[in-house]
Amino acid sequence: MRKLWIFALFSALVVAGCSGGNQQAQSETTGSSTPATSGGEATKPDGSGEFKVALLTPGPVTDQGWSAMAYDGLKEIETELKATVNNQEAQGTQIREAMRTYARDGYKLIFGHGFEYNAPAMEVAKEFPNTVFISSSGAETAANVGAFRFYLEQGFYLAGMTAALMSKTGKLAMIGGDEVPSIKSTFKAFEAGAKAAKPGIVVTTTFTGSGQDVAKAKLATLQAISNGADMIIHQANAAAAGVFEACKEKKVMAFGANLDQNSDPSNSVLASAVIVAKPAFVALAKKVQEGSYQGQIELMGMKEGAIDFVWNPAMVNSIPADVRSQVEKAKADILSGSLVVPKDEF
Repeated sequence: MRKLWIFALFSALVVAGCSGGNQQAQSETTGSSTPATSGGEATKPDGSGEFKVALLTPGPVTDQGWSAMAYDGLKEIETELKATVNNQEAQGTQIREAMRTYARDGYKLIFGHGFEYNAPAMEVAKEFPNTVFISSSGAETAANVGAFRFYLEQGFYLAGMTAALMSKTGKLAMIGGDEVPSIKSTFKAFEAGAKAAKPGIVVTTTFTGSGQDVAKAKLATLQAISNGADMIIHQANAAAAGVFEACKEKKVMAFGANLDQNSDPSNSVLASAVIVAKPAFVALAKKVQEGSYQGQIELMGMKEGAIDFVWNPAMVNSIPADVRSQVEKAKADILSGSLVVPKDEF
């Protein structure tokens, strides 16, 4: 009997021990299967120290203009900060999902290159508090949402002065793709510079509705030229190729925008209003990498080295000395702060 009692007691202890082990395993399984809140676990550091940066653009980064400029900034981040980088085109309804995908994949900084990325960033950033979202222009901010405001209006103002002083017909044209506040503001600055140089100058604006449609941009430019414009500036992204083609065909002059486009094969570009993106992109990325970034709007202009107006060296000798002198004087005044170029607030 005693042997039977001891065996029974031993069996009970074994069963209790096994039961306790099963309860522990069940608890661990339940804990690991609980879904992480959106933006929580996915945005935690993975321990590898990898710094991942993504770029969303409205058009191809081969456009030699707006999107290419941002891509240059992204590649500089890759080089300077040893970051892992990625980029893609994203427009309209694609924007939010692209942002979410990158954030879930552990990207700590996501650039949306344009005004249209600001509102989606504000929405998506709430889900991913450990990811910083930056748009190129825009007025809304949060702890992890900010905006670059490149003061490109300064370069456009000088282009407007040059165009007015060089025009033989007294008519200038501005060709835009998408009609967004940031582009409209640069066009207003171009017109302001033109009228400051020559009050009676006529300036027209055309938006094609697409920064990628080369044919539409060319048609709009040809129409402007047929109406008398002999100096053309654009904000047409990849479609700028159509603007330059039309200018070449009709032997009128154009201005580059965003990147230095003076060497365009059309040989029609007199000067370029340029964004110098690399230093600004790297400086901001450093703050994010160090964990010190706070959402804000940063106005980056000539004084900060982010904006320039660059003569085409192949054509500079054809520009009258007094024109260059007036424009360079205005540029110096912008740098000193004695000339404040108008810009829209948005």
